[in-house]
Amino acid sequence: MPFHSPIPEKKQPGQSEGLVGAWIQAEKLMQIALVLPCAAFIGWLGGAGLDHLLHQTWIAMVGIVLGIVAGLVGAIRMAMIYSADPKLEDKNGDGADPKGSGKSS
Repeated sequence: MPFHSPIPEKKQPGQSEGLVGAWIQAEKLMQIALVLPCAAFIGWLGGAGLDHLLHQTWIAMVGIVLGIVAGLVGAIRMAMIYSADPKLEDKNGDGADPKGSGKSS
């Protein structure tokens, strides 16, 4: 027999939920868009610092490449998480099963 929550979740209809949801979605998309250039810049800074410290000229390019790879991996991971089915997202942020079908500990 499936577990049913004795207290239903109350959703207050209104514009604020839609507006806040739109802002959250916009923030998620901006985060995905900014992670790649930021990672490449940080890789370049690290490589340039090592170039200066070790008196080389090629480490900055390696830093840029590693930053781009790290940024792509991060952007893809975030896009996969954010594009998941919204019904399966954890609304409470506590790691509990959102459907309420598990045993509580």
